[in-house]
Amino acid sequence: MSVDVNGTVAAGWEPVREEFEAFAAREPHSPEAQLAVYHEGRRVVDLWAGEDTDADTLSAVFSITKGAAHLVVALLVQDGVLELDRAVSEYWPEFTGHGKERLTLRQLLAHRAGLINTDEGFDYDEIADDALIAERLAAQKPFWEPGTAYGYHAFVIGALTGEVVRRATGRSLQEVFEERVRAPYGLDFYMGLPASEEGRWKPVLEMLPTPEQRAAMAAGAASVPELLPVAFNMHREPPMDPVAYANHPRVRELSPASAGGTGTARGVAAMYAAAIGELDGRAPLLKPGTAAEFATPHTQGPDRVTPESDHFALGFEQQAAVGPEAFGHCGASGGQAFADPATGIAFAYTRRRFGFPGGRGLETEGLTAAVLKVARGR
Repeated sequence: MSVDVNGTVAAGWEPVREEFEAFAAREPHSPEAQLAVYHEGRRVVDLWAGEDTDADTLSAVFSITKGAAHLVVALLVQDGVLELDRAVSEYWPEFTGHGKERLTLRQLLAHRAGLINTDEGFDYDEIADDALIAERLAAQKPFWEPGTAYGYHAFVIGALTGEVVRRATGRSLQEVFEERVRAPYGLDFYMGLPASEEGRWKPVLEMLPTPEQRAAMAAGAASVPELLPVAFNMHREPPMDPVAYANHPRVRELSPASAGGTGTARGVAAMYAAAIGELDGRAPLLKPGTAAEFATPHTQGPDRVTPESDHFALGFEQQAAVGPEAFGHCGASGGQAFADPATGIAFAYTRRRFGFPGGRGLETEGLTAAVLKVARGR
């Protein structure tokens, strides 16, 4: 399918546009995608492609939201409000039983709690409510002994870390993000979409796999890890549909910190630019030592939930393809976002059309490589 690519790139960044155009030309369906890149605090790439998407289109960004949530946690650790090696139960006394009381904040951020969901799961209204999720998980028996293994807490990690933030500050994680990060920079990235911005919001679109992709999905169904449906809230009846989740008005309104944010690629990239460098005349949000701590790998070996291995830093996913100092998080429909202090890059790619097979889109490899090649050459 031929899809027009719109937008601009700064002089010298033309190879990134060429890679984006090549990806758009390969897609069997319009991806409804955006790409924004900052280099040393200056936006150098601002592109979009799709029949119904422009640079200002707001949509769900799924787990890219985890990057915003854990930037908040990093700031509070930097401030001394939170301590990584303090037990979660010292902040949250109800977080106890079955070994939960020994779990540290560091281990929680590394997805080691074993609290990937409740036995019964959540309906759409419930999974939009971080406070309710946290309350139920505090009473839940973990799916493995806390601290002994790790697995992706896909739809609940932000509720767990968010409850620690609330107990320590008296404010929700979403409120701290608004006050410390979004509002000061005017970011087009929201944890709780204001009614005034609803006119720019557009829904996530279903994956439309080709016949070959459908065959690949069917062939791979038998190899799905046992706990993956639990972590993705698909063990209940009816199973949760991620598209319906993303488009649910309560999710948009409350923005659960695991996967409920709404934004543009411009907004997400600007957040990461602010995290690691000067932006709009402001000092970086994170000191180098804090950024390095949160980018440090914390999970060696296989993930208990997904087919991934060596998966997490602290709250963020490892970015081995970028570099040892990079930190960020992907999103279920195919998005990817990260900061790399070594090259001064802040990268955000979002898409409204679910890509095959879900999770970080395969096209992000080429887009990331093109961006880093230009940055390193400069």
